[in-house]
Amino acid sequence: MNDMLNSRISIIGLGTALPTHALSQTDAAKLMESTLGEKPELARFARRIFRSCGVEMRYTCEPSYTGNPEDCEYLPYTQDREVPTTEERMYTYKKEAVPLGIQAAEKALKDSNTAPEAITHLVTVSCTGQFLPGLDVLLIKHLGLSPRMTRIPLIFQGCAAGLRAIQAARDVVQGDPSAKVLVVCVELCTLHFQPVMEREALFAASFFGDGASSCVVSMAEDQHQHYYQLGKGYSVLLPDCAEDMTWDVGNTGFDLYLSPRIPKLLGTHLAEEMDYLLEGAPQPELYAIHPGGRGIVDSVQEVLGLRDDQTKYSRDILKNYGNLSSVTIMFVLDAMRSELRSQRRETAEGVAMAFGPGLTAELMRFTYVPSYSSSSVEADHVYL
Repeated sequence: MNDMLNSRISIIGLGTALPTHALSQTDAAKLMESTLGEKPELARFARRIFRSCGVEMRYTCEPSYTGNPEDCEYLPYTQDREVPTTEERMYTYKKEAVPLGIQAAEKALKDSNTAPEAITHLVTVSCTGQFLPGLDVLLIKHLGLSPRMTRIPLIFQGCAAGLRAIQAARDVVQGDPSAKVLVVCVELCTLHFQPVMEREALFAASFFGDGASSCVVSMAEDQHQHYYQLGKGYSVLLPDCAEDMTWDVGNTGFDLYLSPRIPKLLGTHLAEEMDYLLEGAPQPELYAIHPGGRGIVDSVQEVLGLRDDQTKYSRDILKNYGNLSSVTIMFVLDAMRSELRSQRRETAEGVAMAFGPGLTAELMRFTYVPSYSSSSVEADHVYL
């Protein structure tokens, strides 16, 4: 009976949101080049990185990125101009993050047909801003959630935190089958763009964007359709690579370092972790891969022997929105679900994966289910 109950734990609703300001990759590259006039080698490297990273469009909460380069506060045209302090960036984060999180959460609640007062747990995720009372408190106020609910903030855990939050929500429902968990991720990555002094900083500037995503996790019931049953999963720290992705608080924003070794490191360790996750089961059909960059998706596709159509959801999200840090995995799951629904696909098994500082890999099995039935639950619990 417990196995059958566990197999009903599902993402029953999803919602995504974007800021109003769109930033094409062409304009972003020109903006970055305008700050590198005295560094011609870096400028040439920037052109190459921005062209090859797999991004065509991003969204930002900061309008100065989309105007004249000389007016941009965060990437000033001349080196003698001061950039916003971390305090100033956190003020903007608080002002912009809350309405974006509300928008995504409202979509997820509507998509799941869940009343706000029915939510029992709230998991909030962000690594690009902090304030107290936090995002969780303000979401409760604006969404009309119960003030007695359990709040679980996941702060400063990087790109893997969105999938970690989903797995935490699954564990909550496993312990209390009556629970309904709302997960809300908000990341405003572009608030931390800074004048570039070295090559490594260009990687982050080339593909990060802003956005929010949300989901409702609970037991699937008769009325639910087109949802994801959540299977087993876990987090793992990959060996000997703790310094290859770091995220520190600086005086003018958060300082991100991304090693060019990351795709190779993931490729080295991922096959073993997939064997551990699948426990002898055949490879699934669906792959929700966090597109941390083009090289990461390339590495995952190569080491797992995936077809192009199995990685297209991740590549399309990277192309159209960039890397949204913790937010991104739900954008991928939402895009995948939309296509599966339009194709009238039957039940299909999948794996979700995301990567963050540590290096941390989050891995989780899931099953796409077009409509609920007790027979599908009995069949699926063997896989899950």
